[in-house]
Amino acid sequence: MSSGLTNRFDSEFVVMLRAVLDEAIDRISAENRTPATKAKMAECIVRTAASGVTDAGALVCVAVEEGRTPAA
Repeated sequence: MSSGLTNRFDSEFVVMLRAVLDEAIDRISAENRTPATKAKMAECIVRTAASGVTDAGALVCVAVEEGRTPAA
């Protein structure tokens, strides 16, 4: 995460983002749960949150969609 993003997210929000990632990972196929795919999903969550989306449900949805295709 770049320092610009770190400054925008307080610790409470970061905790929520981690919970979002955990939930999203639980919702994708077990074979897609690779470190690379998890990283891709985390990046998607942070990028989406940085664009202004703060609803946990919406963030889970975008991460699950991202995780349906395994990282290369």
